[in-house]
Amino acid sequence: MNSRSLLAKLGPFLGLLLVIGLFSLPTEVRGYFLTYANFKIILTQTVIVAIGALGMTLIIVSGGIDLSVGSAIAFTSVVGALLIQHGWPAAAVVLAVVVAGSGIGLLNGAAIAGLRMTPFIITLGTLGVVRGASKWLANNETVNYDASPINSWMTTANPFGWSLPAGSWVALVAAIGTALMLRQTVFGRHIFAIGSNEATARLCGVPTVRTKILIYVVAGGFFGLAGLMQLSRLRQGDPTVAVGLELDIIAAVIIGGASLSGGVGTVLGSMIGALIMAVLRNGSQQMGWPTYFQEIIIGVVIIAAVFLDRLRQAKAA
Repeated sequence: MNSRSLLAKLGPFLGLLLVIGLFSLPTEVRGYFLTYANFKIILTQTVIVAIGALGMTLIIVSGGIDLSVGSAIAFTSVVGALLIQHGWPAAAVVLAVVVAGSGIGLLNGAAIAGLRMTPFIITLGTLGVVRGASKWLANNETVNYDASPINSWMTTANPFGWSLPAGSWVALVAAIGTALMLRQTVFGRHIFAIGSNEATARLCGVPTVRTKILIYVVAGGFFGLAGLMQLSRLRQGDPTVAVGLELDIIAAVIIGGASLSGGVGTVLGSMIGALIMAVLRNGSQQMGWPTYFQEIIIGVVIIAAVFLDRLRQAKAA
């Protein structure tokens, strides 16, 4: 392994250390920022973006994009709240919410692969359609319900204890499963093949249309699971939630080393990227920076990540 490839692999880790180091410099926040209690908050805040990033990793590695993630998370959280409101057990709610997310992915995948339409345009349209559908389902208001076991998935009994919420472990298990799927299965190899060169993959016998549809279906399932975690965090279904969250999720994947041109990306890199986004937001809040300044920082990070991706492509060429 040469120094360039080693630097590419270590890049996300170095970025995470850099961000943590920057927010550790000011003495007014260092005392709390570096505590386990704060890192526990950061890990909890990472869950939704991390699970969404798993689905986005599959899509971006295959050479696609999905701008409807935030709307899908809002829609599935509303679906989950309505089902709980109607007395469905937790296990059935989880299954139904994941299926609802996969259904949105099926619509995206069928239009993109089956009709050969541009992912950017299709998912931009789906962003509006699904957001509108979530508001229609919720009657344009939040959906409240009685207590549910799902409410405890993003919290712990003792906020200052050592235990992590269940959502963190769900994200970890999902990440390990996704990494194994990408590296050890035929489906995973097909994803990389399509992202590297779809025409060549088709000539080599890869069922590109079916595989691309399946990619969006699986990714949609992850977005549904992220919506379930959003529901657990808010303890209500909110059709207006997660606006712009797709930017954090896409940024996490790109910061983690994936290429917008496809064919390159890792689950570990995406998880580190999600952590970087959470640390940025947490550190900004600790510093007392206003929300608009946080958004400026996130925007700059996204531009920098895409610029570095272009540099990597130029050097590879």
